[in-house]
Amino acid sequence: MSVVAANAYVAGQAVRPISLDDPDGLRPRDGEFVWIGLVEPDEGELRVLQQAFDLHPLAIEDALNARQTPKVDVYGDQLFVVAKTARLDNDHIEYGETDFFVGRRHLITVRHGSARAHTELRAQLEAAPALLAHGVDYVLHAVLDFIVDGYMPVVDAIEEELVAFERRALDAFLSRAEIARIFNLRRALMKFKKLLGPMTQVVSALEHHDLPCIDSEVRPYFRDVRDHIQRTEILVDGLREVLTFVFEISSLLEQQRQGVITRQLAAWAAILAVPTAVAGIYGMNFEHMPELKWEYGYYGVLVVIVAVCGLLYRRFRKTGWL
Repeated sequence: MSVVAANAYVAGQAVRPISLDDPDGLRPRDGEFVWIGLVEPDEGELRVLQQAFDLHPLAIEDALNARQTPKVDVYGDQLFVVAKTARLDNDHIEYGETDFFVGRRHLITVRHGSARAHTELRAQLEAAPALLAHGVDYVLHAVLDFIVDGYMPVVDAIEEELVAFERRALDAFLSRAEIARIFNLRRALMKFKKLLGPMTQVVSALEHHDLPCIDSEVRPYFRDVRDHIQRTEILVDGLREVLTFVFEISSLLEQQRQGVITRQLAAWAAILAVPTAVAGIYGMNFEHMPELKWEYGYYGVLVVIVAVCGLLYRRFRKTGWL
């Protein structure tokens, strides 16, 4: 059974548990609304709920598929809402989906690929019956807020990793694996940013549009969720800029290092050109050459070579080439 929790509520208080094994007991009684939470349900379980709450077949199909983008669909006097979850799993972001069947007196949440259960959230809401008494629209807001709050640990973990990369780039040269990781993080952030846009549209629609099952008193609560998403978007944009900076500073430092090495090689080539040139001249084996018959000619040439090379070395050291 994929049901995590299922209760009927009156005035914000849980009055009775409900079960899919008792289809007649699923329907809310006078003054009740029901909140059913499922994780990875099979088709049979969703069909039971479809019969009990008159859920639209297209919404059932979307919930079974679990590959939807965030959206709000209106089916008569009911809503079907899709939200995306995100969590950091080792070095990559894992995405899940939570679907909501929203009616005046029922809320059904269907989780796919999300490790964060709503059990603790349900307990918090049950501890505040005055808020839970608002009904299904307030619970919808609370679950969406819970999902969006799960984005921040992802952003915080990536930010910590980027700070380490930033320090590493300033202190030493990044390895090939680290550069590959930077590109992977950039792609992950771009994909994450594409998720945040539709999520903003979902909560904006719930806040501003005249939708069934959403009372005017509860609409302002969705503004807080939208603010959280927009704050996450700003942080993601900032992280992408930091990634660009880390890569650029690494490239600049690498170019600087290559420039230093090039200058050093050029300086040593100039110094070594002196003995090479002199040795080349005296290696031509002509009979009449300067100082060829001088007793100290060999030592004199060595002294000249050493002196010229020494002067060049000092000059290059002074200019910073060596």
